[in-house]
Amino acid sequence: MGRHSLPDPPRAAASGPRPHARRRTVTVATALVLTIAGGTTAAVRGGLLSFGASCRDQAVRLDLAASPDIAPALKTAADRARDESITSDGRCLDIRVTARDSYEVADELRAGGKPEVQVWVPDSDVWLQRVTADTASTRLTRAGNVASSPVGVATTPSAAKSLGWPDRTYTWTDLAGTTLQDDRLKLGAADPSRSATGLLALTRLTTATAAAKDGGTQAAALAKLLSQRTVDSDSQVLATLPRDDSGTEQGNRNQALLLSEQSAYAHNASADGGERLRIFYPKDGAPRLDYPFTLVDEARLTTDESRAALRFMTLLDSKEERALLTDRGFRTEGGGASKGLVTQAGGRAPQPYDDDPPEPDPATAVQEALGVWTITVQSARITTVVDASASMTEPVPGTDRTRMDVTKDSLLQALATFTPEDEIGLWEFATRLDGNRDYKVLEPTKRLGDRVGDGTQRDRLSAAFNSLEPVPGGATGLYDTTLAAYEEAVSSYAKGKFNALVVLTDGVNEDPDSISRSALVAALQETADRERPVPLIAIAVGPEADKDELEQFAEAAGGSGHQVSDPSQIQSVILKAITEAGSQS
Repeated sequence: MGRHSLPDPPRAAASGPRPHARRRTVTVATALVLTIAGGTTAAVRGGLLSFGASCRDQAVRLDLAASPDIAPALKTAADRARDESITSDGRCLDIRVTARDSYEVADELRAGGKPEVQVWVPDSDVWLQRVTADTASTRLTRAGNVASSPVGVATTPSAAKSLGWPDRTYTWTDLAGTTLQDDRLKLGAADPSRSATGLLALTRLTTATAAAKDGGTQAAALAKLLSQRTVDSDSQVLATLPRDDSGTEQGNRNQALLLSEQSAYAHNASADGGERLRIFYPKDGAPRLDYPFTLVDEARLTTDESRAALRFMTLLDSKEERALLTDRGFRTEGGGASKGLVTQAGGRAPQPYDDDPPEPDPATAVQEALGVWTITVQSARITTVVDASASMTEPVPGTDRTRMDVTKDSLLQALATFTPEDEIGLWEFATRLDGNRDYKVLEPTKRLGDRVGDGTQRDRLSAAFNSLEPVPGGATGLYDTTLAAYEEAVSSYAKGKFNALVVLTDGVNEDPDSISRSALVAALQETADRERPVPLIAIAVGPEADKDELEQFAEAAGGSGHQVSDPSQIQSVILKAITEAGSQS
């Protein structure tokens, strides 16, 4: 954690400023929390707050939900604060710590209900991003970071030896290639939709793979391979390792895991002379769990509760409590690690375990990795409907390319993330495109791996995307097309797959003979079927499209509306929308 302006309690002397502060300093966040707490900053500077050893009045009760790996350390710190009568503003701290999986808390907070806790310490900031991305969710205020732990690859000794670890160093690209090509590395993980460890590692793997030729296809193949060896949560992943040296165990179970350093540390500490894991840190940077100390719906907290939460956070930054975290395998201070901690976790030189933490992956990269995971694990059936009206000839600002040119490229990139098991189709629309109809089916929605003539459905679909061209004089026949495509998608619903309809338009409906907006909304609501859910993902491209209108249509069909100013963003938006819709199905 970063330094704070509050004094340390009498039981732990304050240390001087640290020379290696975390990149993500909490100074500003702490000042924010102090300001929120009703003038706490001024009170501290004026010496008005009491942090003495005696308590008066009743204790300040706070409920804190924490990731199961760090919850025991926080509970010990809370119990010690209670036993030693540590106070905030003269009132004792009564912090009740409960271990809860971060994804469960995130799902509850996204729903926007009344939270049961005042403080939340998930294992990663990715959960805060997931919650705050939803405008209806509970408000969160990050106040600092409790600890950190890099994410790497933990292996059995035999697997480490066969791969030349630790003397041979690997990048994430090397690791992805080895996983795809070498069956010696049976790589397992916790489900990235429920595990920050799995998601952060998957992001590095898919990002590295995507940079290669045919990278999108390889990224999807990697996710598919990994999905066959995942378990639901972090607490279960270590149980997938071989239980003995028999050929059956070694051949069928995971020999390597995407794992945090702290988890490897804890496993090795409890090995009781058994087989200890080796951990490998990719030389191009290991993502880190960062354990953000978070106030939940701070507006509803009393001043005493806000001060008490901040007081407890400063206690966790004391020398005694940092030792408590380090003894359990967590990194503190500036993110560095002692040689003893790394050795206990199974790492050793020349692996770059003590490098400065890399910059976190952009939220868009994490979201895209999760989108790839969602459509890869479940398989998808998606019909894409693209506006081919004349306005798609408009240039994209800052480029010499049209909206249609950039849209095609983005759709082709999205196509590369789907596997042969996925079913994808393509429609285009403009007024009077096919007789009196405003739409035309260019490729029916079929399995990408199916053979069609001399090629596959993927080949035919790629050719169809490339052939998209704006229709001279064509106007936007949005309403009739949307209804026809949605009715077809529901009627051809594929059970066991993620079904969706994606509609892309750069304008508003321009067909005077079409159904009305209200009639379209009513028809979509009537057609939508809970037993056969097909969310409508509506994307407004450019300033002329009406996002509010598209959101209305999408919500009527259980989907979501989005707007992009640059068509190159379409791929990211589709993956994000699929992830959101998939998490609600």
